Amino acid sequence: MSDDFAPALPHGPITEPFPDVFVVRGSFDMAPLVRIGRNMIVLRRGGELTIVNSVRLTPEGEEALEALGEVKHVVRIGAFHGVDDPWYRHRYGATYWAQDGQRGPSPDELLSGGAHPFGEGASVFEFQDTRHPEAAVVLPAQELLLTCDAVQNIVKSEGASLMAKIAVPFLGLKRPSGVGKPWRKAMEDRNGPTLEADFERLLAEDWRHLISAHGPPGRDSAKQALRATLRKVYGGA
Repeated sequence: MSDDFAPALPHGPITEPFPDVFVVRGSFDMAPLVRIGRNMIVLRRGGELTIVNSVRLTPEGEEALEALGEVKHVVRIGAFHGVDDPWYRHRYGATYWAQDGQRGPSPDELLSGGAHPFGEGASVFEFQDTRHPEAAVVLPAQELLLTCDAVQNIVKSEGASLMAKIAVPFLGLKRPSGVGKPWRKAMEDRNGPTLEADFERLLAEDWRHLISAHGPPGRDSAKQALRATLRKVYGGA
């Protein structure tokens, strides 16, 4: 096994919160003693799988993944994720999708509102005012929004170390459909617009459920929860 790839870290089983939409609750070591939870999303169309917010799995986890279908695409939608994308490209020969200007390996295909592997009816939402590329995926058939860090749903602390559990509330993250302070600080230009307009556009999209890179799936009231978050963050969104 090559040392060029990040190792597999502890993760849970593959679950199916929505038909043909699967989630793996994984983990990531941000710093010594600071381990956070993170999610990989797997979408199935026919016998083909598309990975979003990749998390490298153990051999047993890969066996379970392969039982679902053939991994064909790996998609990066977050500026600060992607460490395991090269593994899926290497292990399965998956086509790697990322937005123009995204840091890291060059994509095989550029991800945009008009180019994506999610099938008919789905769409890619691109943030316009962020300092670094960030996107979300809207699946209207399931009324489902897929995000990376832009909207997080950390209502539980599964997979987090003690230090991470202590820090999360102070970062504005422990809430349904939360928009964290670290992400906003990294993404908002001090001399430019806030991201309020971007989030208003996101609220206009057709979704009510949420699966983020962090936290369990948010069902039914995820959009209302984001509205409440934005009122808190921007004072009236």
